[in-house]
Amino acid sequence: MIVFYVILAILVVSALWLVRMYNGLIKLKNRVDEAWSDIDVQLKRRYDLIPNLVNTVKGYATHERELFEKVTEARTRAMNAGSTHEKAEAENMLSGTLKSLFAVSENYPELKANQNFLELQRELTDTEDKIMASRRFYNGNVRDFNTKIQVFPTNIIAGMLSFVAREFFEADEKEKEPVKVEF
Repeated sequence: MIVFYVILAILVVSALWLVRMYNGLIKLKNRVDEAWSDIDVQLKRRYDLIPNLVNTVKGYATHERELFEKVTEARTRAMNAGSTHEKAEAENMLSGTLKSLFAVSENYPELKANQNFLELQRELTDTEDKIMASRRFYNGNVRDFNTKIQVFPTNIIAGMLSFVAREFFEADEKEKEPVKVEF
């Protein structure tokens, strides 16, 4: 009879351990999903600001048509990207075209003084800061989730329950290059 109780206790403890491990994996997975949602919210805000910014700049820089097309194309590509990797690539390309747009605005003093343009530029800068913070939050949660599903003994349970590692939201190789400062 004692053997029965010992076996029963081992089974109960094992079941509780498995439930706790599963719940921990679900909690981390949900945090990753929430973090990705935070990025999406900020990206949506950015997508909404871009047409207003482009239209404001168009009023002053009418002969920069090719740049406007690149910005619009990059925005569309970013909005339609599927996987995390595709989304990161498209967002990095969009960031580059926006930098070009702001660089062009330097050639138009009237535009730089336009209150609407300055407000849009401020909002976009604020949004970029929030996107950066959201990316850090997402990557931190991905790190925790990936670590959890890769360490023993959780990796066995995670493998059986089809938990897969998530991709980090990484910067483009161009953004990792050192900045050239010239005077």
